Amino acid sequence: MSNDEALLVESAEQSCIDEAREAGVELLLPREVPLGGPRALPVLRSLPNKHRHMIGAWCFADSFGPADLTDGPGMDVPPHPHTGLQTVSWLVSGAVAHTDSTGAEHTVRPGGVNVMTAGRGIAHSEYSTPDTTVLHGVQLWTALPLADQGVDPSFAGLDAVPEVPLEGGAVARVFAGRYAGAASAAPVYSPLLGAELRIPAGGEAALALEGAFEHGVLALTPGIALDDVPIGVGEIGVLEPGRASAVVSAGDGEGIAILLGGVPHEEEFVMFWNFIGRDHAEVERAREAWMAERDAPEGERPRFGLVDDGSGTTLPSPRLPTVELLPRGRAKRRR
Repeated sequence: MSNDEALLVESAEQSCIDEAREAGVELLLPREVPLGGPRALPVLRSLPNKHRHMIGAWCFADSFGPADLTDGPGMDVPPHPHTGLQTVSWLVSGAVAHTDSTGAEHTVRPGGVNVMTAGRGIAHSEYSTPDTTVLHGVQLWTALPLADQGVDPSFAGLDAVPEVPLEGGAVARVFAGRYAGAASAAPVYSPLLGAELRIPAGGEAALALEGAFEHGVLALTPGIALDDVPIGVGEIGVLEPGRASAVVSAGDGEGIAILLGGVPHEEEFVMFWNFIGRDHAEVERAREAWMAERDAPEGERPRFGLVDDGSGTTLPSPRLPTVELLPRGRAKRRR
């Protein structure tokens, strides 16, 4: 792409953002990044975003697919570490096998959810299953409150979550937190919401919103609109706290979107690669521990442990930048 073409794209994107803002919606545009090793799966990353770091405690959002795995790579993520966060895996189609250093193994499929609490440190791997022909879904993270960042690592794999019928003929599947009287059994550490919205073609989902929450709608299919503002695939439309209702509509085909929400996150933290910590030094210690442990014998991995998935490999951490990492949080989540 030439410089002139890049400027035209940037101008068009800014025009979409400005039009959405005038309608009361903050529009977050994703960037495409590779996920995993040499045969990386392309994903659309909408959080963190240059304009906003978080929606409630949600600090990371990747969407992927629908990807035809007969013609391209699947999810192939060898053992890697996490600290200070929870990972939330939700699929529209396909299946992903999870193995972690607590000894947990679980394959997540549509209608179920995997939630891993990293706490002081965990390692895990994720691979799409051999029988998966089409992979479609999201990978989400929440930042743990500072008081809980040192908890013991744990894992919860649910095969089913509550379904709630919505006004307008849509259905919400609540995979994290609470919505419309339904509560997911997955553990959470702050008031938040994660739900899949299924909307009939040409229909709409009338949403009752928690006034103390900020909310985001992440589109997984074409034709999604939030209060008549078009939300492209991989984009998030954000609503500030104080809203009591909103409408998410679908186009010519069935609409699928992810509804995220939570109380604005007030605490500041540092985030680098897969690590969250209180400050730069804490993240640096986590990285050093992982690099020291990743190829060590089983008995010499005191912080992150061993992932027994048979892969025989682990992902190295990128190098830290030469400058001190700046904190994120409510004061830093927009630019």
